[in-house]
Amino acid sequence: MSTPSIIVVGSSNTDMIIKLDRIPRPGETILGGEFVTAAGGKGANQAVAAARAGGKVTFIGRVGCDMFGDEAIAGFRRDGINLKHLVRDAKAPSGAALIFVAKDGENSIAVAGGANGRLSPADVRKAKRAFANASAVIMQLETPLETVQAAAELAAKAGVRVILNPAPARSLPDKLLKLVSILTPNETEAELLTGIKVTDEKSAGQAADKLLAKGVETVILTLGARGAFVAGAGIRQLVAGFKVKPVDTTAAGDTFNGALVVALGESLALIDAVRFANAAAAISVTRLGAQPSAPSRKEIDRFLGCQSKTPQVRAGVNGFITSLSSNKLTTTKTICARDELAVQPPQLL
Repeated sequence: MSTPSIIVVGSSNTDMIIKLDRIPRPGETILGGEFVTAAGGKGANQAVAAARAGGKVTFIGRVGCDMFGDEAIAGFRRDGINLKHLVRDAKAPSGAALIFVAKDGENSIAVAGGANGRLSPADVRKAKRAFANASAVIMQLETPLETVQAAAELAAKAGVRVILNPAPARSLPDKLLKLVSILTPNETEAELLTGIKVTDEKSAGQAADKLLAKGVETVILTLGARGAFVAGAGIRQLVAGFKVKPVDTTAAGDTFNGALVVALGESLALIDAVRFANAAAAISVTRLGAQPSAPSRKEIDRFLGCQSKTPQVRAGVNGFITSLSSNKLTTTKTICARDELAVQPPQLL
């Protein structure tokens, strides 16, 4: 099996995280939170997740000529990511994000884009040769939309699969959606793009159908712990998530996307690739931080190997019902002890 060559076009941030009992309300100050920093940014998160899942990754982005940029580059190099097309920007600082994480794992995030906002179509076009050799290009929306469009057009001309994670949520032109092979919105993003509130499998299908009608080849609607709803030619299926105890949901979607593109590059069937991505995302929420939470390929494979093979029916949360093999994390020591899974947070920056 050959290693898939993946291009990630996107953002790089440094995340500054405060752990709290709950997310502060507007105008409220809460004391007593633990503070840590970690590498983040949706593009960088997906690049790291893909590299750890087994992909050969080239990252196209911008960071500032500052300490945060230095740390980001050092992290990329540790994960073996090709940085030939990473630009050091002398006119803008590296991106930064302020993140509140509640004890139930939910988060609230504010981002200062910095150099990410200066990633240009010209930066992408300079990497034209890399596109010709890629199995997929994956993008998000923390960089200018014109740059995302340019990357999609370049990928389409090269006959390369385009995966777009439409986050943060915003409206998108049809000319971009027509170039997208796989669109991976969450419920909020799907509602903004379609006007349909996703509350059950029926509404998920309706939202997916509306996106497919705009020219997208496949829609994978990510639903957090419930899993992912897959819609495309001849398929409508909910792929259930895995039951774990969340610590921090930051970058779970990014981890899903990074793992998904690797699995597809290895020619896994779509549903199997989504299950692989669900497993990677499940591991990531058991850890604090964005890039530090992304699991290795060994961890993902071991996690999947630990799942029970007994068929069962998972009754729906908000109307979702699906028949599947158990996706609950087994804790029986002889089969799958948590210390064997190594789902522990690596050292943060």
